[in-house]
Amino acid sequence: MKFSNSKWLLPAIIIATPIWLSVRHAAHANDQDAPPPAPFVIDHGILRVPEGSPLRTRLVIQPVAVSNTPHQVIVPGQVDANPSRTVNILPPLTGRVQVLKVEVGDTVKKGQLLAVIASGDMAQAYSDYDKARDALDLAKKTLDRTRGVQQTGAAAVKDIEAAQSGVTQADAEYVRAKTRLESFSGKPGAGAGAHQLDITSPVDGVVTALNVGQGGNVDDPTATMMTITDISTVWVTANIAENLIGTIHAGDEAEVRLAAYPGEVLHGKVSSMTSVLAPDTRRLPVHIAFSNANGHLLPNMFADVALDVPQQEQVQVPQSALLMHNDNTTVLVEVSPWAFQRRTVELGYDEGDLVRVTSGLKPGERVVVKGGVLTND
Repeated sequence: MKFSNSKWLLPAIIIATPIWLSVRHAAHANDQDAPPPAPFVIDHGILRVPEGSPLRTRLVIQPVAVSNTPHQVIVPGQVDANPSRTVNILPPLTGRVQVLKVEVGDTVKKGQLLAVIASGDMAQAYSDYDKARDALDLAKKTLDRTRGVQQTGAAAVKDIEAAQSGVTQADAEYVRAKTRLESFSGKPGAGAGAHQLDITSPVDGVVTALNVGQGGNVDDPTATMMTITDISTVWVTANIAENLIGTIHAGDEAEVRLAAYPGEVLHGKVSSMTSVLAPDTRRLPVHIAFSNANGHLLPNMFADVALDVPQQEQVQVPQSALLMHNDNTTVLVEVSPWAFQRRTVELGYDEGDLVRVTSGLKPGERVVVKGGVLTND
């Protein structure tokens, strides 16, 4: 009987083995065909990252930062001469430019000769002076003679009074003629025939404009011949847009960069502000004063002016935390471990890699700052 059971057992095992292997292979195939777990699921508006999801190693979560650091704005500007150090040279008399001593860009000293004008009016001024001086001398001699006659008893009191009046009037005319001649830089006593008018510089500076040429006529005493500008101190004028006017004040820090000097940064402070917008640009000129002893800041140079605009405390997040969703800017806010709420935010100024958030987030909340784009549908 034992031999009989063994006889039937071996064929049964042989038959069962392929069946068991077939079942095991089918089960293993079913395991391979099963889809992997979802990296995240949306549960009633909450994005959840399940355990084992690869997103748990890709998402970086940080608390929201708060900052009140000033926001730096960059506005266009230019180097300007200080108007209080700019002098327009006008010819006091008409005439012809006989000699021109300077050109645009020349540096001049106070009292330096700029031009010589041959002027008939100057000759008249010399003539008036000589006549007045001669009349005064004659009036004084007349007074002296009248007093001598009076001592002999031959002159009346009225003759003395008349002679004294003549001296007073002649002296007044002499003073007038002399003062007028000196106002034209004339030299009393130069003699008859003098007619040259010397134009000299009233200040140290640079010739920044020239409107006459040698040999040309000067017909309008109200027309500027040339402009002398003292550029030892200059302004950098920044043009502030209307929406920033209320945030800029005298004394605010400013940084200036000039195309002429790459890499060089000038540090200064807002020294003055005008009260009227420029009509052509609708911007407010703001002036930053700089010492320019070496003369490397030239009027009309273009400049970029960086100004610090004070800010209230605001939430800041990295740019990488921002996600576009249905045309809205959003962030993922952590509501519980590995559960996030997508929230729309309003943005303010960019601050390099950070951006200010004006609404939608509160200090202390935690947001996804890296890898959030992997959760976009």
